[in-house]
Amino acid sequence: MTKVDFKKTLKHFYKPPKKFGTVDVPEMQFIMVDGHGDPNTAQEYKDAVEALYAVAYKMKFISKKTLENDYVVPPLEGLWWAEDMTAFTTDLEKSAWDWTMMIMTPDWVTAEIFADAVEEVRKKKNPPALDKVRLERYHEGLSVQIMHIGSYDDEGPVLAEMHNDFIPANGFVENGKHHEIYLSDPRRVAPEKLKTVLRQPVRASKR
Repeated sequence: MTKVDFKKTLKHFYKPPKKFGTVDVPEMQFIMVDGHGDPNTAQEYKDAVEALYAVAYKMKFISKKTLENDYVVPPLEGLWWAEDMTAFTTDLEKSAWDWTMMIMTPDWVTAEIFADAVEEVRKKKNPPALDKVRLERYHEGLSVQIMHIGSYDDEGPVLAEMHNDFIPANGFVENGKHHEIYLSDPRRVAPEKLKTVLRQPVRASKR
């Protein structure tokens, strides 16, 4: 039985170069949890991530056992925004952030497998945010992205360059929520070596 690693088969989405570029992201399937607050301190965030990983790994095991389709659980991803976007882009007022944390799920994982996974997790762990986990398709489309190496708190200058320089200079305007893909485990990797995909959906400006 082969094991699919989407970071390799979809390398252009998960391992972009360390310079700005565009990519057309197709519709994909994710498990998701919505929330609000500082990801460093909010219990809601910790509960969301715990529930996502519990369900993601249970779906993987069910897929391997019942479908003989094995895969590496993809990395954690997040959509980020705020009612006042300066709280996100310049002020870094993390307590004001809204987010959707998510993990990509192969198309062959059905709603029935998702439901079975949730119930198995409920019987064994029953994490607090389990009932907030949902299976949903998400189509991002045309996007600008870059690989960021370093601390999450050091993303500001890169994001400023992306939004203020690269996007308008190339005839684009923003068209969706800021998206991050976390390729490193912050518990095991030094902050200055963290690898994060920074992505912003765009569309052509109507100039």
